[in-house]
Amino acid sequence: QLQLVESGGGLVQPGGSLRLSCTVSGRPADLYAIAWFRQAPGKRREGVSCISRNSGETEYADSVKSRFTISRDNAKNTVYLQIDTLKPEDTGVYYCAVKRLEYVSLCFLSADEFDYWGQGTQVTVSS
Repeated sequence: QLQLVESGGGLVQPGGSLRLSCTVSGRPADLYAIAWFRQAPGKRREGVSCISRNSGETEYADSVKSRFTISRDNAKNTVYLQIDTLKPEDTGVYYCAVKRLEYVSLCFLSADEFDYWGQGTQVTVSS
């Protein structure tokens, strides 16, 4: 049974940083493209970043470029999202999701494409 567990969320002041982790169990993480999504209260789920199986391809939403960095350690079955210069509008529940792919250098940010989701971790940016 594939499981995804997110961690690393919390309450942070504007301008602060967080590193979110998504740990995959039940299957080797390197079979999957992995993405981070977020959902703010009253808003639709938004794709923020994705990474391909071999880390050769990454994508970011325009709203987070230059502040978010996605990476993965397949030996640890974990994907990370480094979030810097946090803003109040970054507040939301952050989810990771995986899509099993044959291609090693492909990822995308469309939520409909993803097969498995974690339970999410709350990020709150407030002074």
